[in-house]
Amino acid sequence: MSGQEHKPRYHFRDIAQQVKSKLVAEHESKAHQTLRSYPGNENKASKAKSNGEIHGIEHPGSTGVIYVMDRATKQGFTYSSKEWSNFGQGAPEVGPIEGCMERPKSIEIPLECYEYASTSGIPELRKAVADLYNEMYRKDKSSKYTYENVCIVPGGRAGLTRVAAAIGDVNVGYFLPEYTAYEQMLSVFKKFVPIPTTLEEDANYHIDSDTIRKEISGRGLGVIVASNPRNPTGQVIQDEELEELVKVSKERHTTLVMDEFYSAYIYDREEGKTVSISRFVEDVNEDPIILIDGLTKNFRMPGWRVCWIVGPKAVISSMESAGSFLEGGANHPLQKAAIQFLDPAKFRNEAKCLQRHFKEKRDYVLKRLDEMGLHVKVPPNATFYIWLDLSHLPEPINIGLNFFEECLKEKVIVVPGIFFDVNPSHRRELFESPCHHFVRLSFGPPMDQIKLGLDLIEQVIKKWTKS
Repeated sequence: MSGQEHKPRYHFRDIAQQVKSKLVAEHESKAHQTLRSYPGNENKASKAKSNGEIHGIEHPGSTGVIYVMDRATKQGFTYSSKEWSNFGQGAPEVGPIEGCMERPKSIEIPLECYEYASTSGIPELRKAVADLYNEMYRKDKSSKYTYENVCIVPGGRAGLTRVAAAIGDVNVGYFLPEYTAYEQMLSVFKKFVPIPTTLEEDANYHIDSDTIRKEISGRGLGVIVASNPRNPTGQVIQDEELEELVKVSKERHTTLVMDEFYSAYIYDREEGKTVSISRFVEDVNEDPIILIDGLTKNFRMPGWRVCWIVGPKAVISSMESAGSFLEGGANHPLQKAAIQFLDPAKFRNEAKCLQRHFKEKRDYVLKRLDEMGLHVKVPPNATFYIWLDLSHLPEPINIGLNFFEECLKEKVIVVPGIFFDVNPSHRRELFESPCHHFVRLSFGPPMDQIKLGLDLIEQVIKKWTKS
């Protein structure tokens, strides 16, 4: 070592201290703090942290039913509780109904079902769906659906989301009140502009071809999204009016996306009649008509999450691509097991038995509500929902959100009407909503739960009427 210049030894800690001494954080700089203090210049990561959030991750708003069920759960609700009545969740009773088909308690799972299925679904199920529509609605048409006109999806929301993901730079029309999940679907994708049209109670919340024609021309709509039968009003477009909508769609080059999940719940026609816009499609690959349905409501199997999109081949190709980056497709074994239910004869019989059973429940609920002084001005002729106007009740239960909270105290669940005021940009003040004085009641649950729920609602009414 002699003759060589002595070099000091550094520990890693000493090196780190030297580096640290040369760094100056912005919170140590008065000039930088001044810059941050001006509007719009705040550190977004710090702001998110102070709000208990993670920077870069936004929390989407809760759909109405999710909010309602969360509030109920915090009040002690469980699905096994016998003390509660759930008029909130949009699902039919899943137990045995006289005359309805038996559902399996177990299924066989072939080895190939452990593999991924295609994002458009297995070909056998897609063909079964196409055959069902051809037999039920298109026997007199030369243009028939094939498996290439069908995409299997893991639930109705997944189907709607795939469609929304593929909508281009257009104006999208929809009608109020409408299914609560449409709000997130219409707000999460930013390419298109959602434009609402409010339907009036005096017109029975009716959508007619003149309204559609006017909205397309006046607002330049490229796509219209609508439930039919209608959730939450229980109304339905059918026969010549539905045929006229298809004609308008073709004339004006506007795509119709129809949510048909309640197509078997029809009460004002001959028993067993079901509704689908597919009946009036002339060319399955040219007409701009897309429909979404599944096992959820008409087959009373919501837990399976096996649903479908039917439309032109070009649309189905787009849906397959959308599924590859969204949710990856439906459960493979349950797709295989679902094929047996799509026999047209079975479906016709199922519709008859459903209508008989649910019409009895509808009539009972309307009668009980009327006896409580809750007259339903527009009774449902489809679905299993009642759109109930509370405006004549005493304050504060004449407002849907307040009525909901009071019902929770009595262990009954309803859905406040404001959740059906689909308002993607949150432009309207809640008290200005046309749905502010409404709640939606579901007569989907079994009759014993319905009777209990109506007794509990009657207690709410009596409590506030006396006071």
